[in-house]
Amino acid sequence: MNLMGLQGGQYQPLSQGQVKAIHNAALTILEKTGITYETGLEATVDMLEANGAVVDRDKKRIRIPQFLIDASVAKAPDQVILCGQDPKNDLNLTENRVHMGTGGGTIKILDPDTGDIRPTTLKDLHDVSRLVDQLNNIHFLVRPCIPTDINEKEYDINMFYTCLKGSGKHVMSGVNDEAGLHRVIDMVSMIAGSKQALQERPLISVITSFAISPLKLCTQSTLIMQEAIRNRIPVALSSAPMAGSTSPLTMAGTLAQLHAEELAGVTICQLTNPGAPLLYGGIPGMANLATMGYCGGGVECGMMNAAIHQLSDYIKIPNYNSSCLSDSKLPDAQAGYEKAFTAVLNAMGGSNYIHHAAGMLESMLAVAHEQFVIDDEIIGNACKVLKGIEVDEEHLALEVIDAVGPGGNFMTASHTMTHMRSEYYNSNGVTDRKNRDRWESEGSLDARQRALIIAKELLANKKSYIPEDVDQAIREKYNILLPA
Repeated sequence: MNLMGLQGGQYQPLSQGQVKAIHNAALTILEKTGITYETGLEATVDMLEANGAVVDRDKKRIRIPQFLIDASVAKAPDQVILCGQDPKNDLNLTENRVHMGTGGGTIKILDPDTGDIRPTTLKDLHDVSRLVDQLNNIHFLVRPCIPTDINEKEYDINMFYTCLKGSGKHVMSGVNDEAGLHRVIDMVSMIAGSKQALQERPLISVITSFAISPLKLCTQSTLIMQEAIRNRIPVALSSAPMAGSTSPLTMAGTLAQLHAEELAGVTICQLTNPGAPLLYGGIPGMANLATMGYCGGGVECGMMNAAIHQLSDYIKIPNYNSSCLSDSKLPDAQAGYEKAFTAVLNAMGGSNYIHHAAGMLESMLAVAHEQFVIDDEIIGNACKVLKGIEVDEEHLALEVIDAVGPGGNFMTASHTMTHMRSEYYNSNGVTDRKNRDRWESEGSLDARQRALIIAKELLANKKSYIPEDVDQAIREKYNILLPA
């Protein structure tokens, strides 16, 4: 059952009037309050000023008028195609088409053999990439963990290489600097065949956390964002305010500030290279006011992230956002219900590129093999909701009802055989629907134990997506640390 790219939009937490009110509030924020910036963005600030922004360099304040925002938004494409090495994994991001995948940058993993928490390694990143590749309801691969066993200067090239070697799905990650971005573009061009081929079929995209909420441009991330845009590598404009900490406590206030940050990012990108592909990257979250940490599992996160798609759709730009986070430390009941709520809200909201949707625990600090398998099941159920209920002559089944008749049984009807694998969602093996006797005879396993068994079976597949000759050429040119 193909559950990728289905149409969402059934859930809309904001009315059209409320969407317009938030958009207008964001315009007011940019024109009246403005944004600030770190040192090192002088050329970007000059570009904004030359195109009509009002800049106070003494106070480091940029005020962006509505006409400049409107002109920039109009240049941004309303459709972005992100490609996989295997074309069946290509993502068509437009309108209400829904795709869900991994996310993060965690530094801890629940060890699949011991169950203990430990730092993540490059091998873990490769294993997770191979696992995600085989889980059909996880539609793309955002680098889910940081390899803490390698030097930071080797991150960029090794993280992209490792993900692309293990998975044929679209790969997204951040990079540390512009030099790292150029090395990654060169390496992936070797895989794609040329830089032009990579631009025509972008196998990668880049997360750029350009905004430090509230309303501040990050120098390094903004420069990376602009350089990726110049090279026509798609970017996700990541802005992640926490309500009550780095944005107003109220959901509407957080959305207004976040929308302002995103409009500023879109403006910078389209002034840098008009028409370049980008994703509106609003990720509204909540602060745990008891600890001041991040609170990712609240149902309000699902509500606000669904609203993000409405705001991006209002300006006709595909969006990237977040769901399926949990504050639980283990793949337990809390993780299940927190993830399920936000998954179905965001899918029904119509978001185009929903990351963090698989594998995450402990408020984005940890991952677990078995959680990826469980979340594949959750995503599948959430996306099945988008298919709705098909009503036509075949599905109304009047002839079958008449043939079976009152008091009959449909179990052996050919109509049942025809639709049994397509009408209802088929589990990946995590969900147990056996009777108790059989369940006990097979070991009385719970969902986490079943998921871990599935993960280990999938990881027995050692497939590599980088051809041997290309792999050798990459290793001769770059310091690839994953064993061949």
